[in-house]
Amino acid sequence: MARRTNHTTNIATIPSQDLTDLGTNKLNNPNLLLAYDTNALAISNRYIILVLEWSSNSNGSSGQGRLRVKIRPNLSPIEAEYVSALEWLVFDDIRVIAVGTSCGYFLVFSLSGDLIHKQLVYPGRILRLRVRGTNRDITEDTSSFEEVCVVIPGIIARFDGSDIQRVLLRWYQDTQNKFWNQSSSDRGQEESESSFAVIPYQVWNVSKYGSCVDAAITGIMPPPLLELQSSDRYFCAVTIGTDAVISAFRLSEDRSRSFVGAILSRVVPATFSTIASFSKLLWRSPEPTKKPEPKPQPFARALPLTCLKDHPRKGEKLTLSPSGTLAAITDSLGRIMLLDTRALVVVRLWKGYRDANCLFVERLVNKDSEGGRVHVKNDYSLCLAIHAPRKGIVEIWQMRTGPRILTIPCPKGSKILQPTYRFGSTVASSSYKPLEVFFLNADSGQLSKLT
Repeated sequence: MARRTNHTTNIATIPSQDLTDLGTNKLNNPNLLLAYDTNALAISNRYIILVLEWSSNSNGSSGQGRLRVKIRPNLSPIEAEYVSALEWLVFDDIRVIAVGTSCGYFLVFSLSGDLIHKQLVYPGRILRLRVRGTNRDITEDTSSFEEVCVVIPGIIARFDGSDIQRVLLRWYQDTQNKFWNQSSSDRGQEESESSFAVIPYQVWNVSKYGSCVDAAITGIMPPPLLELQSSDRYFCAVTIGTDAVISAFRLSEDRSRSFVGAILSRVVPATFSTIASFSKLLWRSPEPTKKPEPKPQPFARALPLTCLKDHPRKGEKLTLSPSGTLAAITDSLGRIMLLDTRALVVVRLWKGYRDANCLFVERLVNKDSEGGRVHVKNDYSLCLAIHAPRKGIVEIWQMRTGPRILTIPCPKGSKILQPTYRFGSTVASSSYKPLEVFFLNADSGQLSKLT
């Protein structure tokens, strides 16, 4: 079948010589982590991160990628720590790289290679960093919030986007005039790690139905019935895993525990502190200064809502729509389930898509009759792009129950990518930028856009 080029536009080429630091000259290595942003691609193996950039060309020709920076995170050799998750964080003019490690650390690097922030989320391998917000919904208005979600097996954590933005603004204000083009040495990195302020976050244990392989916070939900109203927010979380294909939880910001636990958490540390101080006065033995080990934050309350177990089916990947009201879930039996995250009901099912990858995309409802006017958000319809690598195609299906509107052949080893969510982005009625999907040919390094 000949490739139809009228649905894609070439925008850039990734040079193979820039990938030599990763131990390969092609992007078809399944162990590589990719994170895409506008005119930039971050690539990581287990220990090195490369950031490639290219210029956008208005004449329709594809740009040539160039190496922007090479980052070597300061990882623990004792714990065999490695990079396990990669994502962009974009705040207006600030763009940084967010990294999750196999030991549960959340790192943030500038595009000059400086370590901006390091924080322990929870001991365990970070599976995914999910960046999203709800202020670009194309179907209905929802409560607006922006967040960075950290997924660890059986654990889910949430950082508020405004808290991360404040840390980034403070760092850039303090360092851009002095160290803008300078890379931190290893010694400087280690010395600065102790001075990092802790970004407030919430963490929940969602392993009620087994350890999860992927999870997402889908949005804000009402509190339980007969519960007193308070200022605390409640979130809905959807998890997928090997034991339970789909699980759902109501997450509370409240970390309240039992009365006895509250007493112990306050009295026991104070008692030990008093005993230690008293023993120092008696013995006056000098103690070597030792850097305190970071401790994980206690869990907030997570109430299980529902669970779907269908052995031997196992959940594999989860993709959220821009509003968070729909989730596409792939499983080990080659099925794709479309989940309504508010009703927690599967509303659509596709079969025969093994090893599939899904991304939500926005397409014009009636492209032929639009003419040359500027499009607004109501002109676009939410669709699901399904990449079936065994079939060598990408299919575009209209949501929720619409038909398949497009089938695009793609070379073997291709990947589908999407720009990261941009914090602070607002939906303008006069100029709306739809959610797009990009194709990366892992063999040739050619990057193209679905048009």
